[in-house]
Amino acid sequence: MKYSFTRIQKQFVPRFCTASLFFLVTFLFSLNVVVPAQTQLETSPDEKTLIVNDAPDMEVYAIGKSVIVKNRAKGVLAFGGDVIIEGRVEGDVAAIGGSIIQKENAYVGGDIIVFGGSYKSEAREPLREKGKETVMFGAFEEELRDLAQNPSQILAPTFSLAFLAQRLLSVLFWFVVTLAVATIAPGAVSRSVARFHLSTLKVVAIGFVGFVLTTISVIVGLRFLPDYLSVILGLMVLALLMLAYVFGRVALQVTIGKLFLKHLVSDRNRSETLAILTGVLFWTVLLSIPYIWTLALITLFAGGIGLVLTARAKRMWPNTSI
Repeated sequence: MKYSFTRIQKQFVPRFCTASLFFLVTFLFSLNVVVPAQTQLETSPDEKTLIVNDAPDMEVYAIGKSVIVKNRAKGVLAFGGDVIIEGRVEGDVAAIGGSIIQKENAYVGGDIIVFGGSYKSEAREPLREKGKETVMFGAFEEELRDLAQNPSQILAPTFSLAFLAQRLLSVLFWFVVTLAVATIAPGAVSRSVARFHLSTLKVVAIGFVGFVLTTISVIVGLRFLPDYLSVILGLMVLALLMLAYVFGRVALQVTIGKLFLKHLVSDRNRSETLAILTGVLFWTVLLSIPYIWTLALITLFAGGIGLVLTARAKRMWPNTSI
């Protein structure tokens, strides 16, 4: 049986993005799985297992629950739970933070994808469609399972020595990155600082609108464009977003650092390095506060995209510094 990521890119990425939107809606409704027909799906008494009786035309998604396919299903995706196949699944089967178990007489017609778990078959030669792929990535099983069953830990992480060590490494990393960018491209950083200083809300608002429109365009592209074009589009947008995030964070760290030094330190003791360190500490602490970090992260993304979208309007932004 082959292990390949190529088929996943071509076939599973559009479905996975659609499933991600479904995950968001499901999460907002207290993590309850949307069941179109109660006769096709049912939940175990402990509400930890979703049982699929007979749903040949239904894509089944579950968050924080295991899935048992008794008879038929079109496809299955479980986040934070196992998938146990006793009957037939005509399409793909995926588990994130769980394992996939195929019983002896069970059949899977599509690909099998496992992140944070394993694939097990009780038969020596499992009933699979020829040419279909199996992809497994076994790390972070417990972490992904805990995340699905207790998603609030994303917004309110637990303070620990490991958490503190991660933040110290983050300070060191972003200090080096910001210092390097400010040294290599001082003009671009100073112009960005000036734009933030003169019209912070305008830059962030433009960036936020651009972020929303970009996200929508990628989702639409993944849904309607040919598979190879949708994958290329998604990777390009992801790369651009990451670059915008890095540059936006660098500019905001320098901006905040200079702002603090202006009010707290005399002119003689001000330095670019001290400003960078102050800004890095500020944003690292802000990104470590439970629930507040989500707004800070959105601000960093919006700020970076806003800087990219307003980069050519040089006459609108006089070159002034804080």
